[in-house]
Amino acid sequence: MTNGTVAAPTPAAPAALPGLTAAVREVLRLPTRDTVTDSQARGADCVWCGRGALNAETAVDLGEQHDETGTGWFPRACLKCAADRAHKGLFAHTPACEQCVDEAVLCPVGRTLYRLVREGRRA
Repeated sequence: MTNGTVAAPTPAAPAALPGLTAAVREVLRLPTRDTVTDSQARGADCVWCGRGALNAETAVDLGEQHDETGTGWFPRACLKCAADRAHKGLFAHTPACEQCVDEAVLCPVGRTLYRLVREGRRA
């Protein structure tokens, strides 16, 4: 910039959450395709609460899913619902996970759930 000033950084969309594996999605307990609306299935609305207008800054991409016929669907969640599910998931996962009991930071499922909880607090 001129006059020795520096441009203020523009807020960027959060990076895709690494580690959202099938094991993490299992703990989050996604609904089945036949129980959600078309808007929820395409990721426009939260897969759990149904609130719409999700965008890259306000959504957690839950990855492509397939129904019983093999048809793909693309659920996303609002940060609040993802954090709530992750928090409940931590309570279910941690006591039964030997890695979490011994050294929690080394468990990829526990780490990802914890990050989802933290992301939801910032919303």
